[in-house]
Amino acid sequence: MAKISLTGVGQNLGNPSKSLEGVKPSSGARLKVVKSKSAKLDWPEYHETNPQSSFSDENKDHFIERNGIKFAGSHLILDVWGGKNLDNLQIVEQAMRDAVTVSGATLLHIHLHHFTPNGGISGVAVLAESHISIHSWPERGYAALDVFMCGEATPHKAIKVFKDAFAAERIVVNEQMRGATTE
Repeated sequence: MAKISLTGVGQNLGNPSKSLEGVKPSSGARLKVVKSKSAKLDWPEYHETNPQSSFSDENKDHFIERNGIKFAGSHLILDVWGGKNLDNLQIVEQAMRDAVTVSGATLLHIHLHHFTPNGGISGVAVLAESHISIHSWPERGYAALDVFMCGEATPHKAIKVFKDAFAAERIVVNEQMRGATTE
């Protein structure tokens, strides 16, 4: 069985297994907490067990194909302009969680930091499929987001979630197909 696991070494990492509380993996996936031999911490592992999934021992890389191009995943760069609630931790966190869900991705961990005095927020949602990150400048009504997902996740669905959550006047979207090849 193929697996994707998180590893890490450092101080003040907290209990990584707590990041899985309330997480419901996608159909055919299961999350398991394992004891790390090197870091001596419990770290979550993601195991794909759905036989219908494109993730298998023969296709370990999660590369996808669109219009004859094979690539690791879609990396969306979002510039949110005229946004509101960009200093509200609860709204930012819920928007990130909703973006994960609507995109069909699997949340492993989320961490947000609230800056003072302007109230900007920086953070990341670590996904089995990659990540979503945000950096906000509420005093300018601006936020920079990264939405990178591989495999069968659909990151484009996250755009509407962020537009609605932040009541954005406009969102500029750029896409890069990471690891693109015509092989």
